[in-house]
Amino acid sequence: MATRTIAGKEIEFDDENFMTDYTQWNEEIARALAVEDGIAELNDRHFAVIKFMRKEFEEKGSGPSIRRLTKESGVPTKELYQLFPGGPAKKSARIAGIKKPQGCI
Repeated sequence: MATRTIAGKEIEFDDENFMTDYTQWNEEIARALAVEDGIAELNDRHFAVIKFMRKEFEEKGSGPSIRRLTKESGVPTKELYQLFPGGPAKKSARIAGIKKPQGCI
């Protein structure tokens, strides 16, 4: 585990670089994490996915699968990969401040 300062807050991350306390998250932190992951700017479509991920985590204790994410978020698979290149479920979960979804490697 490591503690880093992100957007002026001390945030603890696990060994895979996911936040350990999702309640510390805010949109400023999301923007900073997105830049770290190679996404220069988050738009409304990014935040639609991020907010869906957080809602699912709060209700169920884990993020949705990629299949569920595309089916229920209203964002098609192709667009998800454009918004979050290199693994939309894992990358959007990290930016959303939640744990890595089950099934992601």
